[in-house]
Amino acid sequence: MATSTKIHPALAAVRKEGATKVKVAVSDIDGILRGKYLHIGKFEGAADPGPGGGFGFCDVVFGWDSHDNCYDNTQVTGWQHGFPDALARVDLNTARRVPWDSNVPFFLGDFVAADGSPHPVCPRQTLKRVLARAEKMGLAPMAGMEFEWFNFRETPQTWAAKQGVGPETLTPGMFGYSLLRMADNAGFFNALMDEMAAFGVPIEGLHTETGPGVYEAAIAFSGALEQADRAILFKSGAREIGKRFGIMPSFMAKWHQQYPGCSGHIHQSLSDGKANLFYDAKSPRKMSRVFESYLAGQMACLMEFAPMFWPTINSYKRLVDGFWAPVKPTWGMDNRTASFRVIAGSPKSTRLETRCPGADVNPYLAMAAVIAAGLHGVEKGLKLTAPPITGTNEGSEHIPRAPRTLIETTRNFERSQIARDWLGDTFVEHFAATREWEWRQWQDAVTDWERKRYFEII
Repeated sequence: MATSTKIHPALAAVRKEGATKVKVAVSDIDGILRGKYLHIGKFEGAADPGPGGGFGFCDVVFGWDSHDNCYDNTQVTGWQHGFPDALARVDLNTARRVPWDSNVPFFLGDFVAADGSPHPVCPRQTLKRVLARAEKMGLAPMAGMEFEWFNFRETPQTWAAKQGVGPETLTPGMFGYSLLRMADNAGFFNALMDEMAAFGVPIEGLHTETGPGVYEAAIAFSGALEQADRAILFKSGAREIGKRFGIMPSFMAKWHQQYPGCSGHIHQSLSDGKANLFYDAKSPRKMSRVFESYLAGQMACLMEFAPMFWPTINSYKRLVDGFWAPVKPTWGMDNRTASFRVIAGSPKSTRLETRCPGADVNPYLAMAAVIAAGLHGVEKGLKLTAPPITGTNEGSEHIPRAPRTLIETTRNFERSQIARDWLGDTFVEHFAATREWEWRQWQDAVTDWERKRYFEII
């Protein structure tokens, strides 16, 4: 007797609409989407959930940096292996259409090892590994991400011609929450709101921030994996939409010394599938014991995960006292100068905002880091003993500030038994090697600052 196989609704929709090609993408280590078009026939095979499904994708995406320079210090991938194809599997649950690309069907994918197990260094699989452990604890992490980013009146060609100096900001002056500055580029502003929503990346709020040409977007709250998907698609989508208007968005953590840096704040709560477990009406602060342990976990060990939310050389230029970005592991009640801002109100809105990450994060890895740190606190039943700070870091005088360099945080990360427990030895060693490579590129570079300081006088 013949058996019927149920077709996934997303695949059925692609077939019904007669699509001739599909766009697929995966995240590299730095959070850059790497992708391709697949002919519909190839996609049909790739979407097969069975052993023959998936498609080949060169594993160099885990073996090179943001400028396609191959690492010389990694073991999982590299010249010694010949950069073979790794197997990528399409996640049909990520189906969406790209409004600015003729509504072509679009899917995200994960990498798997030869035996079908999750690839140990795939960023999306790394987050899924943390979430699987949360599920065993009976917990479902919920999240929302916010990004600040600067926009410039540049194209790849004009920016290359300027050789990295003097980009033209989209607007002048320091106008946070400005309706006037929103009107200056209304087409781009509205396209972000409307086309992102059509792309399955709903934006709750979009406004100008303090700085020339800087915007901030808050992505609608969702499950943590869906939120990380939305976040990486937002960063890529903003750049693609910007091209239509001659605008180049930059999610660099800090592009200019005199302006504030760009954040990638992560709002979080835990659900049991029915209720927000962070809320307790009987608590004076409306914080449950689970919430306090989750916060205590982040306070205790988030610095061990630091390269996952401060991943570049430039990330640490954002960590300047008095420039909004928090520089110490502190918490406060609705206090934006703390690393961990507790927003305790209604059963629905009570949450934690982790304000450490910058806009330059790989959303999958930043999300994995903050949730792993928090769940470590829940697993161990950690107590929230540190008092909240008040005002601008008042009460934090005895707390050491965060490291100022990528190599310092990378060494701490590589030694962290908590990171290895939650993320796996292979991921920790590979990611640490990629950050050590990034540091060496900086060590070898000769900068404008050095020429200005030493060229004539020394």
